[in-house]
Formats: sequence, C-alpha cells, structure tokens
Amino acid sequence: MVILADFSFIHAADIHLDSPLTGLSAYEGAPVELLRSAPRAAFRNLIDEAIQEQVDFMVIAGDLYDGDWPDFNTGLFFTQEMGRLKREGIPVFIVRGNHDAESKLTKQLTLPDNVTVFSTRKAESKPLEHLGVVLHGWSFRDAKTEENLAVAYPPAVPGNFNIGVLHTAVEGHAEHAPYAPCSLSNLTDKGYDYWALGHVHEYKILHKNPLVAFSGNIQGRNIRETGPRGALLVTVENGKPSVERLFVDTVRWHRIEIDAGSARSLKDVVLLARNRLETLLRENADGRQLATRVIFTGRSPAHGELFGLESQLRHEILAAANAFGDDSLWIEKVILDTKPELGAAAIEARSDAIADLQSIMAKAGSAQEIKQDIIDDLMELVGKAPLDLIDAMPELGAIKEGKIDDQLEKVSQSLIACMAGERDTK
Repeated sequence: MVILADFSFIHAADIHLDSPLTGLSAYEGAPVELLRSAPRAAFRNLIDEAIQEQVDFMVIAGDLYDGDWPDFNTGLFFTQEMGRLKREGIPVFIVRGNHDAESKLTKQLTLPDNVTVFSTRKAESKPLEHLGVVLHGWSFRDAKTEENLAVAYPPAVPGNFNIGVLHTAVEGHAEHAPYAPCSLSNLTDKGYDYWALGHVHEYKILHKNPLVAFSGNIQGRNIRETGPRGALLVTVENGKPSVERLFVDTVRWHRIEIDAGSARSLKDVVLLARNRLETLLRENADGRQLATRVIFTGRSPAHGELFGLESQLRHEILAAANAFGDDSLWIEKVILDTKPELGAAAIEARSDAIADLQSIMAKAGSAQEIKQDIIDDLMELVGKAPLDLIDAMPELGAIKEGKIDDQLEKVSQSLIACMAGERDTK
C-alpha cells in the first residue's frame, strides 16, 4: 500500500517567453523595453517563488514559448532558470501547447535532466515514487491539435495522487482557439486528484473535487489581459489539494472606467482622471509597472467640448500622471465613450437651429449617395494609415471593419452637442 506524503508543487502555464509586443510604436512614451522583457522577468520571479517555497516539483501546462522563434537566447534563458531549480533538487514536468508545437526551440534544444517533457505520440505517465505521485500528460505534436486528448489519458493509478497535465480549450471557453477540446466530465471522470490545465489565460477553478484549474498566464501581454497574473501553489495534505495564487507579473494592465456625468469641461474630466489614477497608485503600491487604459463614459455636459480633443485630453492626463512623480504609471490609451447630456428627443424639442442641425445630419446619414461618398473617403484614409496607428485608434479599426454607421453617429452626436453647448453658454 502506498502511503501518500504531504507535498507541494507549482502549476504554471502560458509563459510565452519573449512574446513579441506589436503596435507599441503607436503609443507615445511607452516603456517598450520593460514591456518586452516582462515575460522573462515574470518567469524569473516564478522560479524565485519555487525556490523560496521549496516545492517538490513544478508543472508547466503548455505554451512555454511563443511560436516559431529561432532565437536560441530564449532557450538559453530557459535552461539557465531550469538549472537554478536543478541545484535545488526540483524537477519540472512540461506538456507542449499549440505555440510550443510551432517552435523550433522545442525540437532542437537539449534540456537539463531535471526537466521532463511529455511525449507527443501518446499520453504517458511519470511517477514520483517517493511522494506517491503520478503525473499524466500528452504534448501537442501539431499547433492545431483539434482532437480530444483527454479521453485517451490513462486511468488513475490506485493509491497514488494523480495529476493530469493538459493544454486544452475546455467546453465553455469559446473565446480561446478550440485546441484539444474536451468536456469537464472527460476530466472529472478520470479519477485524478488534480488537473493542471493551460491555454486559457485567465485563472479559473472549473471544479473543486477533483480540483480542475487553469492557472492563467504569468504575465499580461496587452490590455485584454488585465489584473493580477501568476501561477498556483498547490499544497497537498492528507491527500487533499488546496491552491494559493502566486502573483509574479512585473507589468500589470488596468482598465479604469470613469463616469464623466459630473464633468462640465475638459478641466473637470482631467480632474476626475487624476483622482482615479491617484487611487490606483495607492492601491497598487507594490513596485509593479501599471499600464492603464482610461475610458470616459456616461452622459456628460462636457461631451460637446471634448469633441475632437482626444489627443489633447490624453496629453493632459499624461501630465497629471507624471505629476505624481511615480514612473510606474503609464497611460496606454484614453478613450472617450461619453454621450451628449441631452438625448435626440430633447434636442428635437428645442425647435431651434440646433434641432434643425440634428435633422440635417440625420437626413445626410440616410442619404445613400452622400453616405457612400463619406464611406469611400474614410476607407481610402484608413487604407493609407499605418497598422500601428490603426491599432492605437479604435475608430480607425472600426472603419476598417466596415462599422461606418457607428462612427458617423458618434461624429453627429458630438458636433450637435458641441454646438448646443456653445449656444447655451452665450
């Protein structure tokens, strides 16, 4: 009979070492080098945590690398960090994910002998007999692995703590490419005690008994990956696992929405932003770089005044951020998504020149010939714009995707609000 020892391990995934960050040249003042080095710095922090916690082993559930990158410096960095774990007697178990399957490094690099990479041919089991642990894994052979790998995993080994390691798009996670798809029941029915999953970049506990978890990625790479990022420290006592999040990211992305309903001028809007940014700095005073997108929403008296001043507003907010004297705060983008204080019905009820303007704009938008001329001009403009500029300006991206009506509506509303505001202040 196997007597289970108490032990701990780290479950990490989606490292994406040396992941390229595109479009940064479009952002004024972006800390480009810091952002580019962030995945390495986060991985180094992860290894520091493993050593400090004196874990018994580490699991990496896929996407260690980031596609077909032939630069061996990436691999040399990884082997150096694995060498640090080897000196501490910490083995590492890896399954290859879809990005690893594309990488030349995974096919050519010789790894230290404390690193085990699961086969690409079939699911296999790796025992750690002194702990009473068996790990089961299957690496991607092809980037677009669309078969259900989970169903072919071996049965649990009786009397052991069984860990499944899998890179997968479990059902219900349609926002991620459907690689190695499986159902939650495919996993829970195996009789394993813990499933260490990768591919989904958000931390998620899918099931508690047995524990089925996505650790999430260790470093957010863009504004779509906001909030704390890291890995999971799994502690097993009396055969029962519990998890604790380890935050190892060095750059943290934030998205803050500010209701501009109380703002009557650009100055008021900047003040609202300054107060929120000050709170953000105070609540995140842990030395991390904060990459922040500021979004203004709501019906605001300032809507008309802000028309066409997006660039000035961003510079005003950058100046406010710099005034804190803290270089850990970078404003990634400022987005105006406010609406006029008065709706269309209220404008129409005025029976003045502003109401007439609204009527004219509405007719222009519905006149197909005029509308087509506007569309042609806009598409020509976007066609000449560099990709970095399109990435930096959601309005241009929307036009490129053919979402013309939304942009015409925004311009019409802003122009009417601007003129209404000027008229009301006279």
